[in-house]
Amino acid sequence: MKQLGFSFDISRCSGCMACVVACMDQNNLPGNSVAYRHVTQLEKGDYPSVRISWVSLSCQNCTDAPCSVVCPRNAILRNPRNDIVAVIEEACIGCHSCAMVCPFGAPQFSSEGKMRKCDLCIDRVEHGMEPACVHTCTTRALGFGSMKELAEKKAQKASVKILDSLLTVSL
Repeated sequence: MKQLGFSFDISRCSGCMACVVACMDQNNLPGNSVAYRHVTQLEKGDYPSVRISWVSLSCQNCTDAPCSVVCPRNAILRNPRNDIVAVIEEACIGCHSCAMVCPFGAPQFSSEGKMRKCDLCIDRVEHGMEPACVHTCTTRALGFGSMKELAEKKAQKASVKILDSLLTVSL
C-alpha cells in the first residue's frame, strides 16, 4: 500500500481559510469547535519590508508517527487497509500525550476529551475524489497523493527552477 499525504506550496497560499471551512464541513464540525486543518500566518522582515506567508497544516500521516508511538492505549494505529494513521476513539483516554509530540499540531480533542484528527478524507479518497481541503483550494496550494509521487513532483519542480535560474544567469 502506498503512503498517502499532502503537499503544500507556500508561494500559492492566500490564507483564505477555504481548506479549513471545507474540512469542518466534511467532518460535520460546528463552527465554534476545533478543526483538523489550520492555517497559520507567518511574518518575515521588519517594517517597511514585512512579508506575510500562510501555512496550511493538518495530520501529515507520518511514516513513524510519534503520536502512535507515545499513545499508552494504542489508540493511534496505522490502518493496514489504507496505510493511514487512524484514531480508535473508544480506546483514547484523552491523556494528550499525542498532542505533546506532534510537530504539526494535528491532534485535536472533542468535547468528550477524545483525540480526533484528519483522516485524509479517506471516504472521499476511496471513491476517487480528493480530500475536501484539496478540492476546495482555489490557488492549488494543497496537493494530495502518494508520498513518493508528491516527492517526485517536488524534485521535478525544483529542477525546473534551478534550470530557469541557470538560463537566466547565463543570458
